[in-house]
This record gives sequence, structure tokens and C-alpha cells, in this order.
Amino acid sequence: MNKEQMTKGSARESRKGTPQVSKWLFYLALLPAIWGVCAWQGWAWWSWASAPPKIPSSSGNPAEDAAVSIQIPEGTPSQKIGRDLEAAGLIRSSSAWNMWARWLTLQNREGGFQAGTYQLSPTQPLSAIADKIWKGEVVQQSFTIPEGWSLQQMSAYFEAQGFFPAKEFMAAASQIPYAQYPWLPSGLPHLEGFLYPDTYQLDGDRITPQAAIAQMLTRFEQTALPVYQKNQNNTKLSLKEWVTLASIVEKEAVVASERNRISGVFNNRLKKGMPLGSDPTVEYALGIRQTKEKPLTFKQVETPSPYNTYINVGLPPTPIASPGIASLEATLTPENTEYLYFMARYDGTHIFSRTQAEHDAAIAKVDQQLRSTP
Repeated sequence: MNKEQMTKGSARESRKGTPQVSKWLFYLALLPAIWGVCAWQGWAWWSWASAPPKIPSSSGNPAEDAAVSIQIPEGTPSQKIGRDLEAAGLIRSSSAWNMWARWLTLQNREGGFQAGTYQLSPTQPLSAIADKIWKGEVVQQSFTIPEGWSLQQMSAYFEAQGFFPAKEFMAAASQIPYAQYPWLPSGLPHLEGFLYPDTYQLDGDRITPQAAIAQMLTRFEQTALPVYQKNQNNTKLSLKEWVTLASIVEKEAVVASERNRISGVFNNRLKKGMPLGSDPTVEYALGIRQTKEKPLTFKQVETPSPYNTYINVGLPPTPIASPGIASLEATLTPENTEYLYFMARYDGTHIFSRTQAEHDAAIAKVDQQLRSTP
């Protein structure tokens, strides 16, 4: 091959190889653009899939943005939760939910999606809904038991609130959970007095008499029981006697400043072997409540009952209500007083007396005031 032929061959090869190199350079230059488009499309999809399915109404009408109640049973897989949320219109994509669930798992976050009843809004993003279920922020119902309420009052309240029937609560309150609360006095016919008065929260899917009772007993164990244990060596009262007497003090004492004095009066009467003579015990026995316009009658006061402290010496067989901490403490620290009687003025205060004669005069004074009041 001569020099001219070699030169022509090299030129042909050069012309043949140049387009190949250019084509690869073009593809390499195109790759970032393709990746950018794919990333943009992926981000656009994720932004859409994780966004709230519904935009909050501009009118601010709560009915239009009403939350949806959804129940997640125990053991429900995260994929099933995602499908249920999508079907309920709470998220846009169960696939996005699965991706987010996987991301939460990869972060090694403690816990996991928890069972329960949730109130979720379609105006919330997917991440917020997932976070709520992960933390177990279930629907809760609050209830408040005032100091001095009896089991009957509690049962009527729960039924009126739509929690559960009154008879179911009364039946549950007659089952004494000694296994869970071994400190409860033996032989209790019911839990009167030991359901601590306070405000509580119940999970929306666990609103049962047993759940409510457990919370109140636990609060008594945490709040009241340590007070008795701390002062146990300074009183002759057993745990049941302490709560029983405190329940009577709770029902009698309206003005806080009189609480320890009323406790002192009852303490004096117990020491002397005198009947306590407490109206609330008669009311409890008869299932009634006296008023200023309709006070107890002599016939009612003379009605036989183990709870009638006018005709029985000593304490009634059980508490008559749930005492608060102030009455429980006052029962352990009665005022050192000579008073043996007190008469209600029907304004929350009482007239205290040392003798029967003074007490009779106080009764006559109150009766005269009531008759002269229009």
C-alpha cells in the first residue's frame, strides 16, 4: 500500500469514528437533563400524593372540614392502614403512605402505628396523619367526678353523657378488683368512696365502666392512699373507717374553713359513743336529697337502716360518697374542739354548739329565720 492509499484509509476511519464519539457525548450530556426531569416528576407526584386531599374551606365552616373517625384494630399492617385511609378520603395515595411508613421505619423511630380510634382531618397532610397514628393520639373523652358524688350519681352522669348504661356501671362497681388493688379493704360490697373524684380522660374505643373505675381507683391509690399510710400511726381509724368518716365530712362541709371543725365534732361524738346524727347518712339510706324547702322529716330520720347515724352509734357500714383530699386530710387532723353539735344555716355555714340545749336553740333560730324568709 502506497502512502496515498494509507492516507485515504486513515481519513475514512476518522470520518467513520467521529459520529460515534459525538453520539455518546450527546447522550452523556442528556443524562442530567433526563434525571432532572425524572426527579421533578417524582417530586411533583410526591407533593401531590402527600398533600391534604382537601383544602380547608375559605368560609371557615367547621362542618365542611369535619374530621373523619377511623378505627384501627390491633395488629393491622401499615399497608392495610394506608388502604383504609385512602378509602376514607384522608390521604390521596396508599402507595405514598407505604413509602412514608418505610421512611419512618428506616429512621429507627421508637414505637409504630398504634391501634385505636382516631379523629383525622382530610385537610391534614399525609405526614401529619402518619405522625398522629404513630404516636397513638387516639380520640379521648373526658369526664369529671365532683367531690361528694355517690355511685348512683356517677352512674346517672355516665349514662347521661352517653358513655354506658347506669346499671352497667353499678354492676362493675360491685366487682371488687382485689387482684389489681390489693390495698382495698376486705369484704367491700361495692366501691363507694374509693373512686377518687377528679377529671379523667378515656380512650375513645375503651369507654367502659371497668376502664373508668380503673382510672379512679388508680388515682385514689396515687393521691389518697399515701396520705393515710403517712398518718396511719396517728389514727385509730382503719382505711375503710377513714374513707367512711371522710365521706360524711365531705357531705356536711360546704365551707372549707369549717371542714376540720366538723371533723372535730364527729371525732368527739365517736369518742363519747354518741350517734353521729348526720343528715347525709339518712339521705343516702333513703336515696333522697333534702332541700331548704323540703328538709328531712322526723319519720325519715327514724327510718331503720344501717346507714342511719341518728339511730345507730358509730360509722355506717361503708362510705356514702367519694371524699376529696381536703376532707380526707381533715378527717386525720380534726380540730381540737368542745363542740358536739352543729346546725346547718342552709347557706353553707353551720352553728356549732357544745350542749343539747345550745343545739336546740340553734335549731329554733334557724327555723325562725326560714319561716321569716319570703
